[in-house]
Amino acid sequence: MTDLLTLLPVATAALRRRKAAFAGSYLALTLGVTLIATTGVLLSNTAGDDSPLGAPSLHKVLTFSAGMAAFVAVFVVASTFAFAVAQRRQETALLRAVGATPRQVRLLVLGEAAVVALAAAVSGCLLSLPAAPALAAWLVDLGAAPAGFTARPAVAPMLLAAAVGLLVALAGAFAAAVRAGGVRPVAALGEAAVDRGGMTPVRWVCAGLQALGLVGTVGYYLLAPSLPPAPGGGDQVGDPQFATQWVMAADLMAIVTLSLVAPLLVPHLVRLFTVPLRWTVGAPALLARQNALTAVRRTVSTATPAFLVVALLGTALGSTAAFADAMTAQTRAATAARYVLRPGAAPLPADAANRLAAAQPGLRATATVSTVITGLGADAAAFADRSEDSEATVPSAATVVDGPLPDALALPAVQGSATDLHGATLAASTDQVRGHGWHLGDQVNLRLADDTVVSLKLVLVFRTQLSLDEVLLAGDGVAGHLGAAHPGAVYLSGRPADLLRGLLTDARQPGPDPGAHYAWIATSTILGPALLYALIAIVNTMVMSAADRRRDFTTLRLAGGLRRQVVAMVAVEAVLVVATAAVLALAVTVVTQLGTIALLNHRILAGQTSVALRLPWGPLAAGVAACLVLAVPAGVVPAWLAVGRRADRG
Repeated sequence: MTDLLTLLPVATAALRRRKAAFAGSYLALTLGVTLIATTGVLLSNTAGDDSPLGAPSLHKVLTFSAGMAAFVAVFVVASTFAFAVAQRRQETALLRAVGATPRQVRLLVLGEAAVVALAAAVSGCLLSLPAAPALAAWLVDLGAAPAGFTARPAVAPMLLAAAVGLLVALAGAFAAAVRAGGVRPVAALGEAAVDRGGMTPVRWVCAGLQALGLVGTVGYYLLAPSLPPAPGGGDQVGDPQFATQWVMAADLMAIVTLSLVAPLLVPHLVRLFTVPLRWTVGAPALLARQNALTAVRRTVSTATPAFLVVALLGTALGSTAAFADAMTAQTRAATAARYVLRPGAAPLPADAANRLAAAQPGLRATATVSTVITGLGADAAAFADRSEDSEATVPSAATVVDGPLPDALALPAVQGSATDLHGATLAASTDQVRGHGWHLGDQVNLRLADDTVVSLKLVLVFRTQLSLDEVLLAGDGVAGHLGAAHPGAVYLSGRPADLLRGLLTDARQPGPDPGAHYAWIATSTILGPALLYALIAIVNTMVMSAADRRRDFTTLRLAGGLRRQVVAMVAVEAVLVVATAAVLALAVTVVTQLGTIALLNHRILAGQTSVALRLPWGPLAAGVAACLVLAVPAGVVPAWLAVGRRADRG
């Protein structure tokens, strides 16, 4: 209690003197909690969405969107609170010099952070109430959610978001407070004047653990195909259709790892970028260079949001483009037909294949129909149990092949033959076969869409395709059990005379795979809110940094510096910050994209076809431009206002 009474006037004075820092921390956490709570509410609202595995699902996309939101929010909030504490090094050094104990310094910093974090957590939860419906409306406009989708208030996600925000803010402040309180008074004063470091022992440990986690994750994923399958079927690690999720996880871990070692790299990058400035006669450029080199923590903290924006654009959009290219190339390689007829504005007739073949002698036509089956591979006795926990109620996506499979698709067969897919038979991917422990010739039980339970013979095992269901059923074996299902595609050996109001595609020039379109929508849904938050964080951090340097600006004016020179110095510093962030982001993008392309070519496409490395230069350039547009004014305007006052007021 005595400590609290002693520190209360100090905390009050700090609040008055550092309004911008407190306001910046409050804004970062408020928006972070809003982001997590908003995506959490939508995720909670879509719980129970039982879309089949591999099929588009709003709940699955929102799961990744919530994860990405939490990742970015945690990253920015922790960085902002640590930055706000680090800005007070001179203040804490003076406190230590006049007799404050390390415990009192930690108590002061954590108490202030707790008050700000608590207020921000409440504000963020309240803001999520209007933000969730707004995000739902954006998802509908984007095409990621069905018409009429909206958000309903949910308390649990908001409480969870508030708890996460509080913990992260206090953790970020605690790490900086421990460091500030543990330094001896004389050393603290010296360190407050010049900050050349940034790799604390805690940061080294975190970077090492993160690097080990990244190596372990990638290693486990690469070794998974040689490991025994998990009990109970299902092989998500070895399933190429889940590869995007593993790639995204690896991308995020790479981003975190590089950001943790950024203090080691930033000084070298700044020196490299400012080599031409060493021969300039202008004072602003030289001062900007020295400021960036002697305030490494400030440079790293202000570069973090920009690094996040550019790195996420490069890795996420690059991976999406790579998988889209792979899907298109694989679909083209696996298509045996000459033309593919797909539905236009209206569905294709249920008997489209028969009508087209009958109307044009010699034309071979095979239709494919999407359906949902349940209980794939379950024991016959299990189908009597209709509870949610029963293995007989687990849904799976399947494709019914109505006609000769070899006329439509040239699937890479591992066992069996495509010509045997007729009658009471089915074909399955290698991952399904491995996950269930099937063998060629086994009888596989499943329930069809009309509730009929059938037992089908496994006649073909094909290598898993990115944009094809992993189970194929023979059309003549399930005829009469599909209801009013319409073909999703009709594969043709020649150009038909009647298109049945459908869209005809030349299989030699198919264009982008239809599945890639949804992949881009999903990526936009996952990245959109997180990127918006990171862009706001750029402005927030730059304003915090510039507002805290008012005394420095005044000193420069008293030393004879002109107002435009001070503003030019800040502008050059902002450009250096963005340039540093862009180079680090480009490095992580190149590394992750090389890994993604290697994964696609050597494990997923595996000789069927291949894709080339294609860095997303357009999104990278757009991200850098957006960061510059935001960062430069956000640094220059506060500096302009600060030096516009009388110099002796600083």
